[in-house]
Amino acid sequence: MPGCTHGDHIHTVRAGTDGCQECLESGDRWVHLRLCMECGHVGCCDDSPNRHASKHFRATQHPIMKSFEPGEDWGWCFVDEVYVETDWPIEGPAHHSQAANAHRLW
Repeated sequence: MPGCTHGDHIHTVRAGTDGCQECLESGDRWVHLRLCMECGHVGCCDDSPNRHASKHFRATQHPIMKSFEPGEDWGWCFVDEVYVETDWPIEGPAHHSQAANAHRLW
């Protein structure tokens, strides 16, 4: 099975927000969060109503997002459509805080 060919897009990042940036700005809610490994943008997953992580990929072409959920250490390459597992170079928290759960859809 082919793997991700976009490892050069994984950079040391720091999450820009503790929740989905666009949902926090608009007062919306999300299901799960994803962290862009090129710029640190935090967006909501495709199970969320607004799908901001996918929208971020389409707008920027930043291909790899890591789960920003506690206990999850996987990523996704939007271009190759494969899971990515690696040592993630993240400064600061590698997942959202408990406070971010106030905005989750349950």
